[in-house]
Amino acid sequence: MKNLDLKEIKERALKIRKQYHQLEKTHHGSEWTVEEDALAFLTDAGLVGRYTMSQQGRWPKGNTNPELQHKLGECIWWLTVLAERMDIDINESVEYFLTKTENLMGE
Repeated sequence: MKNLDLKEIKERALKIRKQYHQLEKTHHGSEWTVEEDALAFLTDAGLVGRYTMSQQGRWPKGNTNPELQHKLGECIWWLTVLAERMDIDINESVEYFLTKTENLMGE
């Protein structure tokens, strides 16, 4: 499996999101709002928590690794989509966060 860079992740994520917008128009008559996208992300982030508990033996549901892997990827997808929809460059955001945090940690 190849390593993806943020540029490729962003391109592929936005292409998929565009396809979902078409499904939303078909089923609901309009695209989801940014707020609805954010809520969908939070729902998936919550599932990451639940599947993590399961993986660590703290929730009684077996073999959630495939679901956990999917939701981790989906959360990255959602963050990429949300950044784009709010005119925030995901690359700059990650760089800013990493640099700021490294500086705080004395790296």
